[in-house]
Amino acid sequence: MEENKLWWQSRAVYGGLVAVAAGVAGVMGYAIDQDAQNGIVELLVGIAGGIGGLWAMYGRVKATKKIK
Repeated sequence: MEENKLWWQSRAVYGGLVAVAAGVAGVMGYAIDQDAQNGIVELLVGIAGGIGGLWAMYGRVKATKKIK
């Protein structure tokens, strides 16, 4: 792997978070199947991408120096 990316751009991070949440939910008596977990990961990846795009636009609007 040569490329770097931010933590919130990693599907593995979201997958881990969803797996932990599913485990906690299981202990509490709720079952989240694998398809639902995959759907949650896809949703989180989409949301993170949108937030990243909005953050980039906000940063450009608030910037005090021109881009060359």
